[in-house]
Amino acid sequence: MGESEARKGIFAGDNPFELARRWLAEATDAELNDPNAIALSTVDAQGMPNARMVLLKEIEEDAFVFYTNYTSAKAGELDHAGKAAFVMHWKSLRRQVRARGIISKEDGPKADEYYRSRSLKSRLGAWASDQSSPLSSRAALMAEVAKVTVKQGPDPKRPPFWGGYRLAPLEIEFWADGEFRLHDRFVWRRPNLGSGWTVARLSP
Repeated sequence: MGESEARKGIFAGDNPFELARRWLAEATDAELNDPNAIALSTVDAQGMPNARMVLLKEIEEDAFVFYTNYTSAKAGELDHAGKAAFVMHWKSLRRQVRARGIISKEDGPKADEYYRSRSLKSRLGAWASDQSSPLSSRAALMAEVAKVTVKQGPDPKRPPFWGGYRLAPLEIEFWADGEFRLHDRFVWRRPNLGSGWTVARLSP
C-alpha cells in the first residue's frame, strides 16, 4: 500500500499547506488561546539558538507568514541566517506541526494591508516600541505611545521598520498523539523550493 493510501483521516491530502490550514481551522474551534501561536526558532551570528512565541498570520499556497519589528533580535537573526524553524502545538487536539525552511521578507502591499487590519492601539504600539532594546520602565513606554499618538494621528501608516517574514519550508512534519506514546508522524520533504514533496512515516 502506498504512503498516500496510508495517510487517511486527519493526515489525508496531497498538499501540506492545505493540511496545515485544516488543522489550524480545527484548532481555532478547540484551542482556548492563540491557536495560531508558533514557537519560532532562530540562531544568532555565533550560532547560539533562540526561541520565542509569535503569531502566525497566514498560511499561503507555499509558505507561512508572520509579522514583527525589523529592528528586533529575531529579525536580525532571521536576516543573518536566512533560515528558521517553528513548531505549532495544540494541547486541545494533541497535535503539532513542525516546519523549517527558507526566510524572506514580506515588506510590500500585503504587509500594508495586514497592518491596516490591526487595531489602532496595536498600530501605534508598533511605532512606539523599539522591540528587544533596553527599556527603563513601562511608564517610559506609555509616554512614547502618547507621543506617537499625537504625531501619527488616527490612521498611522505602516512603520518602515515593521513588516512580515515568510517561511517557505523544505520540511513539514505533522504529529498526532497516539496511545501508549505510539504517536503518528508524517514528514513532508523537498530538496529545494521548486521541487515536489516526498512523504514518509516516522517512528514515534
